[in-house]
Amino acid sequence: MTDENTAADGGLTATEQDVIDEIDEKNVDFLRMQFTDILGTVKNVSVPASQAEKAFTEGIYFDGSSIDGFVRIQESDMRLDPDPETFAVLPWRNEESGATARLICDVIDTSTGEPFSGDPRGVLKDAIERANEKGYDVNMAPEPEFFLFEEDDNGRATTVTNDAGGYFDLAPKDLASDVRRDIIYGLESMGFDIEASHHEVAQGQHEINFTYDDALTTADNVATFRAVVRAIAAEHDLHATFMPKPIARINGSGMHTHMSLFEDGENAFHDEDDEFNLSDTAKSYVAGILDHAPAITAIANPTVNSYKRLVPGYEAPVYVAWSDRNRSALIRKPAARVPAASRIELRSPDPSCNPYLAFAAMIHAGLDGIERELDCPDPVRENIYEFDEAKRDEYGITTLPSNLGEAVEAFEEDEMIKSAMGDHVAEKFVEAKSQEFGEYIVEVSDWEIDRYLEKF
Repeated sequence: MTDENTAADGGLTATEQDVIDEIDEKNVDFLRMQFTDILGTVKNVSVPASQAEKAFTEGIYFDGSSIDGFVRIQESDMRLDPDPETFAVLPWRNEESGATARLICDVIDTSTGEPFSGDPRGVLKDAIERANEKGYDVNMAPEPEFFLFEEDDNGRATTVTNDAGGYFDLAPKDLASDVRRDIIYGLESMGFDIEASHHEVAQGQHEINFTYDDALTTADNVATFRAVVRAIAAEHDLHATFMPKPIARINGSGMHTHMSLFEDGENAFHDEDDEFNLSDTAKSYVAGILDHAPAITAIANPTVNSYKRLVPGYEAPVYVAWSDRNRSALIRKPAARVPAASRIELRSPDPSCNPYLAFAAMIHAGLDGIERELDCPDPVRENIYEFDEAKRDEYGITTLPSNLGEAVEAFEEDEMIKSAMGDHVAEKFVEAKSQEFGEYIVEVSDWEIDRYLEKF
């Protein structure tokens, strides 16, 4: 007996056959077999569409040693196993001569036949499995922000914005609205359900929100979202960047992440009788994230530039606390019209992160809070940005790491989060980020030259 997820005699499943049929219907001539490296960069191996059946039944082999942080040259053979549920035609190359589609893949270690421990998608799958074993399904929704900049005459990115809009502005001030529209059309053609889009606070800054979904689908969508935004912006001779803080002294780009657990089809985060409509499960989940917040920061804010955003005064969270109303806290409990919408919002992540690893860290931290039955501190309803150090101490409020070096140290000291990433990912991540921070601290910036060269 077979179903859509089970093939008989090594043949195609019903879902895989549907993909083959769609390839023919939509005149797809190439497939991009997509995966993500440890640092969150999307990679792909391109194959003719005629290889689709072979990809499903045998996988596509590639040299893992060519991917930074994967494996050494002597253990390089790896296999991509495409997930048929992720098939989508790319919106920026859909011509009469033939379209290109993508399939997101899991990476397999051919020496063992097991999932590769360095595959970020596999790390997230492990986190989801941990939740499933406890009876929970994990839903997530991010709010990725980005900037649109003009290109120079040589096609290189500048930091010159092409609009003078502000938060929720309408045309004609928001001159990038046409670009956002085309991005939305492209995303919708790939199966995204877009909830809203608008101009953000800073000039040139934008946000497009897509609907809540399970954690794996959402992480896949973030990786796809970044690629689509960049590609369609380039068609308008603009450069889209998810760099957290491309311009000094204005708001940076975040990726606030909403999450909730469902148990037997019901929202495990909702309690109608609670003052905040949060269940004990939700409160312990919040407590777990607060407890592991420094280590999560290394994963959710993984660049030197990330910490130029995480400073007081620009709406980015710095203080480890939660609130049911104000946005100065790390975690916020948004208002919910119906029980199914009860959720928490982690406001620290930025869109330069690897979504698979970031979501995995959040899930493991929250589940750890539930397992240990951690007590959630009282919410802070005042503006924490206005607190002095003494008042923060009185409330027991600590701060997030102030730079990448501190965040990596916090990650190394947090055995639970480090273990959740797996030995391979943890080792390679620390190695790469320690090198990045080391290179940064020995550089001399233009700001230092301007300030000190003639003064001393």
